[in-house]
Amino acid sequence: MKLSRYILATLATPLLVACSNDDLGPTIFPEVSDEPDPSSYTYQFDKWLNQNFRDIYNVDFKYLMEDVEADMQYNLVPATYDNARDLALLTKYLWYDSYKELTGEDFIKSYGPRILHLVGSPAYNPQTGTETLGLAEGGLKVTLFKVNEMDLNDINMLNEYYFRTMHHEFGHILHQTKSYPTDFNLLSTGRYDEGSWQSKQPGYVASLGFITPYASSQAREDFAETIANYLTRTPDQMDLILWMSKQGWTTGSDKAPGEVEDDNAEYYCYYYYEDPSKPETIKYFLTSQEQAYKNYRMGLVGINGEYLTTVEAVEEYLDGVRELHEIFPVEDKDGVNGYDMIMQKQSIARNWFTDQWKISFDDLRDIVQRRQQEIDIQALRNEVESIQ
Repeated sequence: MKLSRYILATLATPLLVACSNDDLGPTIFPEVSDEPDPSSYTYQFDKWLNQNFRDIYNVDFKYLMEDVEADMQYNLVPATYDNARDLALLTKYLWYDSYKELTGEDFIKSYGPRILHLVGSPAYNPQTGTETLGLAEGGLKVTLFKVNEMDLNDINMLNEYYFRTMHHEFGHILHQTKSYPTDFNLLSTGRYDEGSWQSKQPGYVASLGFITPYASSQAREDFAETIANYLTRTPDQMDLILWMSKQGWTTGSDKAPGEVEDDNAEYYCYYYYEDPSKPETIKYFLTSQEQAYKNYRMGLVGINGEYLTTVEAVEEYLDGVRELHEIFPVEDKDGVNGYDMIMQKQSIARNWFTDQWKISFDDLRDIVQRRQQEIDIQALRNEVESIQ
């Protein structure tokens, strides 16, 4: 089964936002003792969670499996202790502390979710061939799945399954509080596809002005994806998406883009003729993927399966193919300047952060990018292990 990245934000529940601790009162949780049991093997972690999430941000960080917190339509398993601990540490370091560094504690204390919930297993949607990575329920609760498959040595994997999801869902929480400009919704009018976005390739949707296939599902997901991808993707990754946005794409059929009947059709952006004297020997190549070979990076796939994840690598690869064939870029016939469209969307998000939240989108990105490169998981674990 082909699986695509999928994020669901449920907006029907009324948004619960506090402007200060006084507005919420001491806690939103039941008046029961939350002091961890010193005899429990999870005592140090539970105390760390209280000190760093509940006491400061009024957040209940749930990592033990509770049926009432899970969607019963999925077959789910709990997160392991070690992975739950590490993801909690990274959540604070990469998400909460990023905002704290820029804005102080009050911003994310006021607008952040009140429950963070970890689930060990994936949540598969077999009917659509998708995988739910995160749920944001009315701005109150964020659930993250697939915790037991976390790879601490792969920041791309960490972003794909957790931190891009966190920033995406927090983007939803923020725009439910202060709406983003309606001009954003108009940029891609008529090009959203809620029914089959999961079968679209990243290069093709980039040429239509979408940062990811999921962004092409509907406008509010487009806005949240614009935020999350700008914050978490490295400059090399963003440059590659923008390179793809400038290309023409074809399935090799004579149908126009968007009129291809096979939702799983592959789109190519270059071609050559195996026999220049015979037009029928046309050979299309260079298609786009994400997560290929468990790489968890956006990339372009060459003729022999080469996986190219930077613009420099793509250009070097094309130079090599030119030594063997005369190659041609696919003509861009979709009528959209994908590059300009993506840049316009980023600009709207940037101005929205500045005007509505008094936050520099670019400064926030710089902080997130730096922290992604400076993770010292053992130092973070020491915070838990040092608790008495």
